[in-house]
Order: sequence, then C-alpha cells, then structure tokens
Amino acid sequence: MKVLISGASISGPVLAYWLARYDFEVTVVERSPVLRKTGGHAIDLFRPAMDITEKMGVLPEVEKRITGIDRLRLYRRGVVRPTKVNLGKIYQAASDRHVEIMRDDLSEIYYEATANEVDYIFGDSITGIGEDGKVTFENSAPRKFDIVVGADGLHSNVRKLTFGEVPNDFLGAYLAVATMPKDFGPEGEFLNYVDVGRMAGIYSATHLEDARAVFLFRSQPLDYHYRDVPRQKELLKQAFQRLHPEVSRWLEELDRSPAFYFDSITQLKLETWSRGRVTLVGDAGYCPGPAVGGSTSLAVVGAYVLAGELATAKGDYERAFTAYEREMAGYVQGSRQVALLGTKTLIPTSPFGVWALANGARAISALPVSVSRLLSKLNKIGTRLHDEFVVKNYDDLRTG
Repeated sequence: MKVLISGASISGPVLAYWLARYDFEVTVVERSPVLRKTGGHAIDLFRPAMDITEKMGVLPEVEKRITGIDRLRLYRRGVVRPTKVNLGKIYQAASDRHVEIMRDDLSEIYYEATANEVDYIFGDSITGIGEDGKVTFENSAPRKFDIVVGADGLHSNVRKLTFGEVPNDFLGAYLAVATMPKDFGPEGEFLNYVDVGRMAGIYSATHLEDARAVFLFRSQPLDYHYRDVPRQKELLKQAFQRLHPEVSRWLEELDRSPAFYFDSITQLKLETWSRGRVTLVGDAGYCPGPAVGGSTSLAVVGAYVLAGELATAKGDYERAFTAYEREMAGYVQGSRQVALLGTKTLIPTSPFGVWALANGARAISALPVSVSRLLSKLNKIGTRLHDEFVVKNYDDLRTG
C-alpha cells in the first residue's frame, strides 16, 4: 500500500520508519526545501518514546546529543538570591527513563534512520486530497495514495484540507523561543526569571554553537498571523518589559536572532482524527499544548501506534484508524490535563504562585529520588502520565 505523510519533523519520520518495517510504500512531503533547522527548543522524551526510539536503533545517537541541563537557577522579581534546583531529580521523579534533546537534533536523527528507504520530497506541499486518494501538490504532478497522514504540526495543512477549521482550546498563554549568542546562556543550567504571568529563561549545551532563550507569558488572544515574525517579536517585547535587565538584553538581541518561534499554547480537541483515507498524528491531530503537555513523546508514541494498527489491519485503514484512536485516547486526554497543570504552574497567576513554583521545585529536588518518585506515584494529577502508559507491542508484525 502507498502511504503519503505530510511533515518531516518528528512524528512523520517515526511513522515512516515503522511503516517501512511493515512493508508499506512510504512517501514524505515537506514544505521546507531542506530538513528544518530552525533553532527550536529542548524537548523531552519520556519512557514510552524512549522505548520506541531504542527499538528503532537510534537511542545511542539520541544519548550523544542530550542537552545535559540538570540545574535550574530561578530568580523571582524583587528577590535578590536565586532559588537553586536539581532538575535531574525532578525528571527522575516524573519518569524512570527520560532525556532532554534539542528538537532539531531529534528530527535529524529520525530522518537519517529513514532516508535510505523512504521517498522524501522537500520544497513541496499538498494542495488537495480526493476521496479516491488522488493528491495534488504545489510543485509535483498529482499522484494517488491509499492513505494520507497529516504529521504537519499545530497549523496542519492536511487537517485544514480535510476538516476545515476545527475547535481548539486556547490556554491563555504564549510560547516563544529565540536563538541567542553562545555566551548568553550557561551550559548545563537553565537560568530563569519569573514574575506573575510571565517567565523567561536561557540555556546552552556543550554541543550547541548558540544559546536558546525561552519565553512563556499569559495574555488574552493576540492579533497576529502565525507567519508574521516582526509582529510576534513586537508583542514579545511588550510582554516582557522591565522584568529584569538580563531579559531586556535578550529582547534587544531579538532582531538579530537567526531563528525565532512564536505560538499560542493551544490544545486541539477534534472528536476524531480520521476522515476517509486521511488521518492525523502528533500535534496535527491532538496537540496538548506546546512545551507543557509532553507533545513530543505523545507524537512519537502516536506514530508508532498508527503504524502498528495499519499493519495489524493489513492496510484496512478504516479499521486501523478506529483502533489507533482507541489506543491513544487515554494518553491524549491525560496529556491535556498535564498541559493545563503545567501552564498554571510554569506561568504563575499570583505572587503566591511564584513563591510556590520556586519553593516547590526546590523541595522536590532536595528529596531522595526514591521518596519523590513515591510521592509522584501517589499523585492523582498525572505527573507520571508517560511512564504509566503501556505501549502495545507490534514486534511480530515486522517484515524488515
């Protein structure tokens, strides 16, 4: 069977890898003319995504490029002395198996694992999808596919072509990431400034040639287009005025930044991710909220499950899509709840919230790992969501 995947970031290459293992003929189309290297931010892989990555044989490459950021130095506005936190202990409390890696690095690793057996088309985009599987493109000649998958992110082109405008839940906050000069960010440490309704931080890693500044802030819906970068930078500067002189220095660097990302923290809430021979995976179908809901691990698992269900159903896509949505429903719902909690915690709404963030993180990092893990397991709000998800085993379906 011929499968077309739109998007070559995370879920697209993972899905392509597993479909190729099950003997599907896979094509990936990507709007960017080359594999995207847009700066990006550090993302987390938790246990189920780590297990899948190991099955793919690329875990050693992932481990070579971890960020190594295991410390947090947090400054509260008006408080001179910083709060120092052991991030490694906090991650261990949340998951028994975890790494942090730059998004671009992970995307490149997954792509290289598939490049020799998957047909990649860069610099093109889907313009139409017919009920019979006929797909039209901006630049390429029309072709027919048995299945089309949107793995093209929060602003998915495939989703728009198939579902039109869909409901989403704006969580009342925005995320921005900007590339900064290397000496702006400490290696192995996340330098962080927090105030009511906003947080700004910066970090670097040994293998990076630059630093990355991260901004989270609360706001009513803002008026901008998601591709209007000058307007986005203007809004970001307004949101972070007078937080701290160091943050002001980062903002002054924005206009020279070679890479910049800005988006709302929004959850997608489709009743179904599939229609006809089209389905969605990762942020394109069930984004829990960028940076707060574990969306990368969710995307990796979703791609693996979708491929496995298509192989189980021997290409009967209607049956496979139903099984895929059933397998992922609980994980998606749990990720949404974690995102709601994460947004509330990381971007405090009150002075007490700022105090609780700093002192709560310090307290958890001071506990023995065994105790913090036990407390996390007793917690009913999903702090160990990822480790509690059991990934279905499709190993007996592999043909290559």
